[in-house]
Amino acid sequence: MFDYPFASHFLDLTGLRYHYLDEGSGEPIVMLHGNPTWSYFYRRLVPALRDAYRVIVPDHLGCGLSDKPDDSQYTYTLSRRVKDFQALLHHLRIERDLTLVLHDWGGIIGLAYAMRRPERIKRLIILNTAAFHLPQGKRLPWSLRLFRNPLLGPFLVRGLNAFCRGAAKHCCTRRPMPPEVRQAYLAPYDSWKHRIAILRFAQDIPLQPGDGCYELVSEIQRNLTRFREVPMLICWGEKDFVFDKDFLAEWMRHFPQAEVHRFPDAGHYVLEDAAEEIIPLVKSFLQRHPLE
Repeated sequence: MFDYPFASHFLDLTGLRYHYLDEGSGEPIVMLHGNPTWSYFYRRLVPALRDAYRVIVPDHLGCGLSDKPDDSQYTYTLSRRVKDFQALLHHLRIERDLTLVLHDWGGIIGLAYAMRRPERIKRLIILNTAAFHLPQGKRLPWSLRLFRNPLLGPFLVRGLNAFCRGAAKHCCTRRPMPPEVRQAYLAPYDSWKHRIAILRFAQDIPLQPGDGCYELVSEIQRNLTRFREVPMLICWGEKDFVFDKDFLAEWMRHFPQAEVHRFPDAGHYVLEDAAEEIIPLVKSFLQRHPLE
């Protein structure tokens, strides 16, 4: 067994179980994971904050301890992810004073929600993610292009589990991921059926007009100025081979007021590499930006 000492909660979404953590009480802090992680990614940040805040961490459908429906039961798109997230916050009656902690796909999902409810967002914490299109002149890494290939992608991602295994191997750069941690990241994705969301996330990356969520990402990008006055903390692993320094520069261009901390030897799983440094930074940031 792996280290995951939390009580599980489930929301029924038209017959599908949407798993989430709900720890502590007080101001709500919601943490959104990306691909191919799950709420386990935040396992050290949750106990560090739950004594002073209400910490909520969902698993996107198809991920973690949530149900993993096939395409006949669920549409694996960004807009559906945002709808699920809205349903969770409505269920939990969270309608104000919201702090978002965002990693990987969590960034675009969280900012899509925030764009629709900007008055609810009080603080943003950014961890190697994006809420905009690829920076100018940037290409998608070859590995992601390979996973998106209509013939090779399903074989590699769902058959060989290459996406999850590759992430576990290459997304920690300060030190190798310990075996028990690797086991925890891979555990929810133990079969072809259970890896459907991993593939669909890769396929949903918008690269050009006409791609499924391209227009929604364009809308989010146009509306980022709404959050210029929202306190923002950015903690960035600089050895991320996808969300690299160009993505960080784009965040800083949109949000010159952001508090930025770089971790030169940390990778995409920045909380695995640098949790000991990031947790005090998050606590200090929250304390220095109290809600009005």
